[in-house]
Amino acid sequence: MTRFRESVRSLLRERVLDAAHRLVADDGWSGLRMTSVARAAGVSRQTLYNEFGAKEAVGGALVRRELERFLVGIQGELDAHRGDVRAAAAAGVGYTLRQAADNPLVKSVLLADRGGEDDLLQYLTTRPEPVFGTAMAMLDAYASEAWPEVDEESRGLAVEVIVRLTVSHIVQPVAPPEESARRIAAITERIAYPGGGA
Repeated sequence: MTRFRESVRSLLRERVLDAAHRLVADDGWSGLRMTSVARAAGVSRQTLYNEFGAKEAVGGALVRRELERFLVGIQGELDAHRGDVRAAAAAGVGYTLRQAADNPLVKSVLLADRGGEDDLLQYLTTRPEPVFGTAMAMLDAYASEAWPEVDEESRGLAVEVIVRLTVSHIVQPVAPPEESARRIAAITERIAYPGGGA
């Protein structure tokens, strides 16, 4: 019985998050109302509040779900270039920047009014979790396995720089994704191999 309840709860959460994703993509985060989410998901407001509690919790869950999807794609790009730090970094960053540019939720977040208490951009930029912490943990685990010759300090610095620069380029792009990815990959390689030993 417990598995059945967990399965139903998981389906309910996905349905709510799908509805919230569509509404944020269409109307922006600031226009999102829990009543609209409940209606779009086909659940009662009470059920929605029981599951999430508040709009902020819906925002956090949306960002975590998108991050998980990004990380699965990034892992595939990294694995395709295992052993070549620069190529792996360029592929992973390029994938991330292209996906972010085409993602309606990310576009909505980046085009939203700034500074409000419920600004969804804070999940990408000022809150340490889930974006930075989760991405750095995944990349550090990958890097320690794929780049065993890189010392721990250089590896940690390279991972932090690649994550922070990538998020910075998502928030404020300054070049096409491929060019930004190439530059971020070059920086990452120089930090991982400060003596040029790649």
